[in-house]
Amino acid sequence: MVTASQMAKLESQILSGGLPVEALMEKVGLAMAKWLTQQPDLLDQGVFFLIGPGHNGGDGLVVARELHLAGIDVSIWCPFPINKTLTSQHYSYAKWLGIKCFKEAPSVSTKALWVEALFGIGQCRPLAKSIAQLLLDREQNQPGRLVSLDVPAGICADTGKTFDSGAAVAAFTLTAGLVKQGLVQDVSKSNVGKLVRVDLGLSEKILKSLPRTQPIRICSSDLLTISWPYLPAASSKYQRGRALVMAGSDLYRGAALLALQGALGSGVGSIKAVLPEPVANTLWQVAPEIVLEGSFRRKENGEIDIGSLLAQLDLLRIDSFLMGPGLKLSEEIWKELLYKAKDFERLLVLDAEALNVLSGLPESWKWLKKRLGPTWITPHFSEFRRLFPEFNDLCPLEAAKQASQSSGAGILLKGANSIISLPTGSNWQLTETSPFVARTGLGDLLAGFAVGVGAMGVAADNAFSSEYLAVAAFVHSEAAKRTKEGSSPSVVAESLRTLVRTIQEGCVAIDT
Repeated sequence: MVTASQMAKLESQILSGGLPVEALMEKVGLAMAKWLTQQPDLLDQGVFFLIGPGHNGGDGLVVARELHLAGIDVSIWCPFPINKTLTSQHYSYAKWLGIKCFKEAPSVSTKALWVEALFGIGQCRPLAKSIAQLLLDREQNQPGRLVSLDVPAGICADTGKTFDSGAAVAAFTLTAGLVKQGLVQDVSKSNVGKLVRVDLGLSEKILKSLPRTQPIRICSSDLLTISWPYLPAASSKYQRGRALVMAGSDLYRGAALLALQGALGSGVGSIKAVLPEPVANTLWQVAPEIVLEGSFRRKENGEIDIGSLLAQLDLLRIDSFLMGPGLKLSEEIWKELLYKAKDFERLLVLDAEALNVLSGLPESWKWLKKRLGPTWITPHFSEFRRLFPEFNDLCPLEAAKQASQSSGAGILLKGANSIISLPTGSNWQLTETSPFVARTGLGDLLAGFAVGVGAMGVAADNAFSSEYLAVAAFVHSEAAKRTKEGSSPSVVAESLRTLVRTIQEGCVAIDT
């Protein structure tokens, strides 16, 4: 994924290499026209083009020309004076071909598909109020009948935020070259619609000019090349990763069980658990594979009795330790627990209540820097903002990146398109996710799955790679998307087990 300035720089490199700008515009326009002609249901009522003053408008005119030549009813409207010579030439040619050119805005009720080619990546200020209102009225009258070229008008290509006056609401956005990072942010999803990348055939030489830490978009097809922890076939259960889960409370018993379901779904060799007494007493009935390391109960005065358990807890014989899902403890006990976890030399995963407690400590996230081993944290946006308030003004992608590098922790910032950032500067963002699995309990399942994958990563690698955090987030997302019987955490847990087994056997199929 790239910023607008990075994409512009890549295009400049292409042009400086000798490719005429006319040829690049033709390449973009022809590719977009090809995609549109493959969607006959969109074109059956004709197509109306909103043409901007720059090269994005020129791309739109190439598309309009090709659709007109294919026999589709096409009309165009230029609300602004054209300021690029090449775009002006394409406009003159469109008129010469007989394409209908409107002098005023059309009716927003027309059933023709609208193709918006107003500004592309060059947007830096709000839309004119008349254009913003026109686009709003269009969506209200004909929802789902607008396609944007490159970047929807009124959207920042870098952050995904809408400028003050409003923005286009696209059913599809056809973006040229590399994906602009703003198009996959949660804040832009309702404006971007379905994102389609139009390939420009960028050379390896061009791509290598990007920095090593360039954010990477994760798509479903990446399952074919996923890096799963490799464990020798003869490995014993203890050599296949040893995970410990400390979760749950009288109030949130289900959180503990869902975290354990996630760990079981990972394929990790050994799982131990420290649970509230009501959950621990029935564990053998619902998850007999889990070894109960200890349980804690609420005393008559309401406090949790866990002190003696902490003293006995042996962290030397585990590879990863999850704390947090549904775990309601007093501040004093949390401090004891964090003190013990600070010296744990292998992978620590902090989720939910652990993050809330951490954000309330005087040292807050700076505690993470004192850890002897690697740490993963899995906040949603509200938890992240409480823990890292100094980064709240940044877009989520940049905020996660800076927070990870500052704290030394791998961060999985959960959202519709979750972000994964590592202290090394590596960044990923999930895309092509399912909107139907934003449900209570999925975070607990994900935390448990991550601790299982992490344990296998520790067992498999001499030098532990935190990239497995991105792997865990991705596989969990894909499992959620593949469920056919529903979208509840229990159903996703079953899908997770099935998908992991196919990954382990190397026989993953991509559902196209």
